[in-house]
Amino acid sequence: MAEHFLVTGADGCIGAWTVRLLLDEGAEVTTFDLGENNSRHRLVSDGAPMDFRRITGDIVDRSAVVDAMAGVDRVIHLAALQVPFCKADPSNGAAVNVQGTVNVFEAAVEHGISPVAYASSAAIFGPVHLYPEPVLGPDALPKPATLYGAYKVANEQTAAVFAADHGLASVGLRPFTVYGAGRDQGVTSAPTAAIYSAVRREPYQVGYGGVTDFHYAPDVARAFIAASRVEFDTPAAPVLNLRGHVTSIEEFVDRVCRITGFDDLSVGGEPLPFAHSLSPAGLAELLGYIEPTPLDDAIAETARILAAAL
Repeated sequence: MAEHFLVTGADGCIGAWTVRLLLDEGAEVTTFDLGENNSRHRLVSDGAPMDFRRITGDIVDRSAVVDAMAGVDRVIHLAALQVPFCKADPSNGAAVNVQGTVNVFEAAVEHGISPVAYASSAAIFGPVHLYPEPVLGPDALPKPATLYGAYKVANEQTAAVFAADHGLASVGLRPFTVYGAGRDQGVTSAPTAAIYSAVRREPYQVGYGGVTDFHYAPDVARAFIAASRVEFDTPAAPVLNLRGHVTSIEEFVDRVCRITGFDDLSVGGEPLPFAHSLSPAGLAELLGYIEPTPLDDAIAETARILAAAL
């Protein structure tokens, strides 16, 4: 029988790609999200219908999470509020990002599902100048500069306690700048917005500069799917850095201009307050090697999907 996955936050960018890839391989998918927004699902599937079971509910509602997890085999937890929303409403950000994750862990324990794959973030690390090391390993000291990052640190530590106290295994993954079709909100959505603007032939400026690690959304989805299938001899809660293409915002935007033939794009502002050079040590050993899609190929595919949607 096909594996049955629960994907929380499935209406977001990574969630929509995760659902699409799971359906492509013949898995059964139940989604759990606050609303019923199919726009990103339509986008990433080129408008083709996607056959999944939708449950509308709030990740803060423990009983709703427990009910949604009934009958599934694997869990991918992506539901979260991003940096601007946590800053605007810290209490709600903590409720969704921290309490929501606790609810997922508790439900997994209740249903005997292990491991849980969940989204942490490179935002647990602070600005580059806080670290003497040029490349940060997965065990580098968290120094979050945002509430969002602080909430993700709490989730990583909560996962470790659940492994010790309840025998719940988990795998946390830390993406940084996720880009691709469907990435339309959050601080690091600006590079994707540049592709949107180029396709529309509209001027656009990315409001920050510096260097970042670019992760193509389908590659990130593949990593979370692989993480949900890891088998542990004893309960563990590893958290690992993802690694895509480390390059400057300027270089990325230059590539967008060259690929799309539209050159009215620019970059301005200070770098984001996150360390950008993260070691993926242990990632391939745990998940198998997932080769990052080349930047030019990913940008071109994103532009094609967006142009077709327009």
